[in-house]
Amino acid sequence: MSTDRPFVLTIAGLDPSGGAGILADIKTFEQHKVTGFTISTANTIQTENQFYEIQWTDLSFVIRSIETLFLNYKISAVKIGIVSSLHDLNRIVSTIKLLSPSTKMVWDPVLKSSTKFEFMNIENRSDLTKILSKIDLITPNYLEAEILFPDFISKKKEFSTNILLKGGHNEKALGTDRLFLKDEVLELLPSEKNCFEKHGSGCVLSSAIASNLALNQTLKEACKNAKIYIENYLSSTSTLIGYHYA
Repeated sequence: MSTDRPFVLTIAGLDPSGGAGILADIKTFEQHKVTGFTISTANTIQTENQFYEIQWTDLSFVIRSIETLFLNYKISAVKIGIVSSLHDLNRIVSTIKLLSPSTKMVWDPVLKSSTKFEFMNIENRSDLTKILSKIDLITPNYLEAEILFPDFISKKKEFSTNILLKGGHNEKALGTDRLFLKDEVLELLPSEKNCFEKHGSGCVLSSAIASNLALNQTLKEACKNAKIYIENYLSSTSTLIGYHYA
């Protein structure tokens, strides 16, 4: 395939409503003028309002799909969404690192659906730390951060990756994201746009960041510009499914 656009891959679930997962990621990639590829980790039955069922893709199939794409294309960035276990996440991340050490990876740690369906348990925190050291950025909300890192909010500590802590559940500063880098913490303040809750907003944000990284933006620039994109998405409609704008 010949293209002037960088290649970006999403490894995530299929949401038939199109508001989240690989369909939302592909819409985001297209608006950022990158060439998007997808590998589905799961098929789901859901709408923007309700989650019903999930059918996981066999891990060996996912790994073979990753190997095929990386052996045929120079993939600049990968966004990872729902996976069934830390074991599967480790296999996915390690495979990418082996095939292309320079590829940027962003993990949106979807641990539970908005209707409390649980996708992944954190079985071993030592394993989690090792996996995160291979990832460039994770994008948890406050609830996910507390599961991944107990006492994350109240205690200052070092982490094995960069973290964009989303501010959607921050009651003290609603909409203010905090970017934890190795040597500094940045606050990304919300705009004055009238934003509404959206199904799949975390998918859109993380895929926007992956797109920006593929376009050779720094991590700071990628996160700042992705925040502008997600706020446009959140303000596009008053419903749970939004419109994508460049």
